[in-house]
Amino acid sequence: MSASRPTPGRTEAVPASGTVHWIGTGLSTGRSGLGALCDRAARVVLWDRTADRAAARLAALGLTGRAEVRALDTGALEAAVGAGDVVVSMLPATEHPRLLRLARDRRAHFACTSYVSEAVAEQAAEAAEAGLVVLTEAGLDPGIDHLMAHRLVGRAREAVGDTAESVDFTSYCGGIPAVPNDFRYRFSWAPYGVLAALGSPARYVSEGAERTAARPWEATRVHRLDGAEFEVYPNRDSLPFIAQYGIPDGWRLRTFVRGTLRNAGWRDAWEEVFRTVSAGDESRTRALAKELADRYPTTETDRDRVVLSVALDVRTADGAGWQGSCLMDLTGNETESAMARCVSLPLAFGITRLLDGALPAGLNRATESAEEAGRWLDFLGADGLRITFDETTTTQRGDGA
Repeated sequence: MSASRPTPGRTEAVPASGTVHWIGTGLSTGRSGLGALCDRAARVVLWDRTADRAAARLAALGLTGRAEVRALDTGALEAAVGAGDVVVSMLPATEHPRLLRLARDRRAHFACTSYVSEAVAEQAAEAAEAGLVVLTEAGLDPGIDHLMAHRLVGRAREAVGDTAESVDFTSYCGGIPAVPNDFRYRFSWAPYGVLAALGSPARYVSEGAERTAARPWEATRVHRLDGAEFEVYPNRDSLPFIAQYGIPDGWRLRTFVRGTLRNAGWRDAWEEVFRTVSAGDESRTRALAKELADRYPTTETDRDRVVLSVALDVRTADGAGWQGSCLMDLTGNETESAMARCVSLPLAFGITRLLDGALPAGLNRATESAEEAGRWLDFLGADGLRITFDETTTTQRGDGA
């Protein structure tokens, strides 16, 4: 496997050994992603609390014999990880800093699907100096949404350049029931986290101005895709992604929002949740989360659906412009949930890029260029994640090309 090319002022990455330690066997460990990784890595080790649990998960995924299984006994992981290995954290985000620290101590690389936290960012800077790759935001959202955004921004810049009078960017993603119930949602994990997230303010750009929604659900609006109606609302802080997506300084943003997508009727169905979250009583919120998770669980017969829509509309002062959109709409089946497939497949590809020496030392997100995004999207398409891309170029007012 080739080593990454050194960049002036940057430490060359430690060559990958070919061994991948996949830690955690939860619902995001998909058959497609883990299977693809087993095809491409020299050695994959699946870790769980016990070896029997890891073996059972491997069997459930139809991958028995494709990976080794190990128990997370005290000191076992530390003893097993070697220089150039890849430590993959599929555990909750709060566990990432600990596993990243372990990887650094063992001169190993690190990968996860979560947003970059301050703790991870700090350690990634130290990892860069040691020649270690830290791959983050390489799942669905964040992950595939980044790929779509970079592709759209790249295409728009080719079409209209780096100056535009009006720019609208939206990115919405949701894991929803394939068949909507009266609650418009089913819980599969972390029910309290789903509710608590609604209490976090959202920052975004609307009508040309930066805005903050203290209660994100109050900014809910209708969003139509292929004739179907959904509801969307902003979440987290969208503003840092303006730079991350390479939006030119000469583009005047009218809209820039990253948010969550839900089935139509969600806001009305969640009124009790909103009242509880607004009250700020953590114990009551936890109790309601448990009650709702018991009432609306995801069962073996339920099918989930993932919808991810990213769109960009760029208009210049003389009336020229470009419009583009990416849409992924996937329903799970009896062998694999849509969520597991959409999270694990991009992660697997990111790890193979790491193994091939294509990622530089230090902090990496799914991708930060249109060219690299194209490689990821080609891989996902070849593995069955169908993404529809549409674009229209306007050369002057009233004329389309």
